[in-house]
Amino acid sequence: MVKIFLGPAGIPHASSKRNTLEGVKVVKDLGLNAMEVEFVQGVKMSEEMAEEVGKLASELGVRLSVHAPYAINLCSEDEAKIEASKKRLLETAIRAEKMGADAIAIHAAFYGRRGPEECYELVKEGLKEVVELSESQGLYNVKFGVETMAKDTAFGTIDEVIRISKDVRRVIPYIDWAHTFARQGGQINYDEIINRLIDELGLEHVNSHFESLVYRNGKYVDEHIPIDNETPPFRPLAEAILKNKRLKSITLVCESPELERDALKMRKVLEELGYEFS
Repeated sequence: MVKIFLGPAGIPHASSKRNTLEGVKVVKDLGLNAMEVEFVQGVKMSEEMAEEVGKLASELGVRLSVHAPYAINLCSEDEAKIEASKKRLLETAIRAEKMGADAIAIHAAFYGRRGPEECYELVKEGLKEVVELSESQGLYNVKFGVETMAKDTAFGTIDEVIRISKDVRRVIPYIDWAHTFARQGGQINYDEIINRLIDELGLEHVNSHFESLVYRNGKYVDEHIPIDNETPPFRPLAEAILKNKRLKSITLVCESPELERDALKMRKVLEELGYEFS
């Protein structure tokens, strides 16, 4: 049966101390087994602390992933911003590797005036360079996860993230289920996406986010809200995960504002469907 890693994006609300070490402990205490470390406002964790976080997470059986800074745009018309983006990705990768995180979630780019195809080539070349730079520093394990994005102006359709994962080694899709739902006009076929990841990329593990999104002015927009809103619904995703006999493991990072409270709701749904968290 598939192995499911489930937890919050960042330090749980229940954590009395607002630091990553305490967050990992609380995740374990809550009966969850994953946590995404958030560098979205910048990489402010020391390498030494990253090692400490990784050691604790390993001891407690909490699987870690990392979210790179939002200030990344590999398609910028300003070359300095592209270079700064690569630097931020490398700094993220160093910490992620130190803590034993399996993957980095990346908001890779905005099309701008370049358009999707030119942007694709720039993202591809930028990520190739970052992978090579990371390996020159002895980083060989962490994967670079290009996130599916909700906005039509952003690089990150399901087709784009699968394509770039074929073209650049150590790059994988980081599936945000709600973003993909929004990008596809409020529709999503969970089975189809999971099978594409297996068939086209041979993925043994899928990294993903889950939350609900606001519906405004006739479309879904990238504002995260609690999962009770069912935009998109979670239960069909849980069913798709559990019935797929080829999927080996998946990380479900809850990006709802309710963090661990919604992660625990997701856990309850999975248990109702017969999954047992060990």
